[in-house]
Amino acid sequence: MNIRFEYLYRDAGNYKNWGQVVFENPNCVPVIELEKFLVSDLFEQLYFIAKSIGLPDLYFPDYNLELDHGFHEFYAIAETGETSDDSQGRSIEQLIESIKSNPVATTRSLRMPSSLGTTPDRGQA
Repeated sequence: MNIRFEYLYRDAGNYKNWGQVVFENPNCVPVIELEKFLVSDLFEQLYFIAKSIGLPDLYFPDYNLELDHGFHEFYAIAETGETSDDSQGRSIEQLIESIKSNPVATTRSLRMPSSLGTTPDRGQA
């Protein structure tokens, strides 16, 4: 079974934009183990920067640089019969490895994501 990774972006007004990506699970790692490995490297076991790990950003078109932030939230993973649709063709284990190997993805040691340039690129100079 493949794994559906569900996540969201919550803006300053608490509006939510939901997304999901389906990954292959060729080693049939149980969901409970995958989730344990996954959340152990997320900032506060919940937050990550989608673009840094190759996931689509879920920002709203009216992103407010003064109020909004760069973090997305992990929601859940689940087994699914859906076809893998990750744009990079990764397995769920490869996604977890990209989180572990990319400190910018979770900013584990930082509290200010804007200091890392994590606001959406709007093509402005």
